[in-house]
Amino acid sequence: MTPDDRVERALDYRFRDRELFARALTHRSAGRHHNERLEFLGDAVLGYAVADRLYRARPLESEDVLSILRASLVRKESLAEIGARLGLGEAIRLGAGERNSGGHERPSILANALEALIGAVHMDGGEAAAVALVDRLFGDRFETASAAAAKDAKTRLQEHLQAQNMPLPVYAVVAAAGAAHKRVFTVHCRVEAFELEVSASGSSRRAAEIAAAEQALKVLEADHG
Repeated sequence: MTPDDRVERALDYRFRDRELFARALTHRSAGRHHNERLEFLGDAVLGYAVADRLYRARPLESEDVLSILRASLVRKESLAEIGARLGLGEAIRLGAGERNSGGHERPSILANALEALIGAVHMDGGEAAAVALVDRLFGDRFETASAAAAKDAKTRLQEHLQAQNMPLPVYAVVAAAGAAHKRVFTVHCRVEAFELEVSASGSSRRAAEIAAAEQALKVLEADHG
């Protein structure tokens, strides 16, 4: 059985479009027909599927808690863990330099490949197939995930910077709109060490800060692995 066969068996999904499947497993270091566009699509499909599943599985949770749970489930570390379990490290196509430097074990590469596969399933089998795949991949985590135990994006961003002896991010509320019972806050986050600035919104200042930190982490992970 080939590594590709093992991945399909682990996914419990058989691709009709074999070229699409191969592209989902091709890192940009291996050539121009790589998986980044599928990763873009898969990221959106994953976010929707996880939000929908959490909404149905946790009817008593607030929006802020649901946002924290979603962020903890779709963060790169969680996706990389699932990707490793599926055997993506053996199947992914890498350039010689990337493979020799241990790219097949790099969390960002495994996580991105998993998102690309979700995007590929969406293209190959449709929305229902992709959502069903996400459900299989995460299993009972939708019911068992703990907001208290999950490190939110603000904490993870802070720890990431502290580990490199870099200044902490600076957050500022740049807008607050809506009625008192339905306020929407927009927060600006600046990471001085990387000259990075992002903004995000939420139903509370904390939720907006977490969303902004999540955006910053995505940029840093994409640019610096």
